[in-house]
Amino acid sequence: MKTFKVLTIIFLGSLIVACSGSSSQKNNFSIQTNTENNAIQIGNTLELTLKNAKNIAVTSVAYTLDGTPIEAKTLISDFKLGEHNLEAIVTYNGDTETVSQKLSLLNNVAPKVMTYEIINSYPHDITSYTQGLEFYNGTLYESTGQYGESKLRTLDYATGNVTKNVHLSKKYFGEGLTVLNNNVFLLTWLEGTGFVYDAETLERKSSFKYGESKEGWGLCNDNTTLYKSDGTSHIWLLNPETLVEEDNIQVFTNKGKIGRLNELEWINGKIYANIYQKDGVVIINPENGATEAVIDFSPLKKLVTQHQGLDVLNGIAYNPETQTIFVTGKRWDKLFEVKIIEK
Repeated sequence: MKTFKVLTIIFLGSLIVACSGSSSQKNNFSIQTNTENNAIQIGNTLELTLKNAKNIAVTSVAYTLDGTPIEAKTLISDFKLGEHNLEAIVTYNGDTETVSQKLSLLNNVAPKVMTYEIINSYPHDITSYTQGLEFYNGTLYESTGQYGESKLRTLDYATGNVTKNVHLSKKYFGEGLTVLNNNVFLLTWLEGTGFVYDAETLERKSSFKYGESKEGWGLCNDNTTLYKSDGTSHIWLLNPETLVEEDNIQVFTNKGKIGRLNELEWINGKIYANIYQKDGVVIINPENGATEAVIDFSPLKKLVTQHQGLDVLNGIAYNPETQTIFVTGKRWDKLFEVKIIEK
């Protein structure tokens, strides 16, 4: 498959056209930039001028990006990718006016296109509407969705046998999971609630509420922080002790944002994210949200039993013991062990 075709399959955001406009009721001024559609790639210099159509005598102009002071000419390098708030605070005739507009920061390189090699395949429960998948201490943990079907389980991945199984209440739609410090963190979809389980017994220990993220989709961790997707281009950083959302990144390419981020996995310092309904995975830099690579897994769906309930690719887990990646899908009867290679 040609590079442009793969990127078309994976990219959901396409070009960002950011909305702009003054936040002031006075509307004497506006900000002009050297950007196209209010978007600029990192590594470039942002140039700002104040449009002053009424030729008002201006005393001073101070620019900020998300509250951080910047100069009229600023090299964009240390900011995270995504949509930001650009402001100009204008002082004139003893008065002050603030004008603002949105500015999108893009990556400065296109994502690499990766492919895969199938190492092995294993049986997988064809009834499982897979949401989360993760190895912890040699055990494979899986969460499944759908009201009345949602469950948390542990598996022997080689045989597909379920070793422990816990059903969620029928009022919850199970979503992604991650395991840290002998705790399983499990999301629900629209209920705004997550649960914490003991990783050995699968006994529920506590619950938590979401913050700015309104939905629960995917989870992973880097041994110190939880990363949560909510079906948008945002990934939220949670404190594993307080479960408070302390920060976020926005996932962008050199063209625009990647939306519908779903199941997450932390692999060798990067976040791997399923793109819902696209049978693809993006590899994300957790520092700034840059999409560094894309993987098209769509051929795998043809290798599983075809049936009426068959759904999309979802579920990605890294096994540190084998240093390989395992992927499956919703109601797939196979779990694939793969090696990622550059195309």
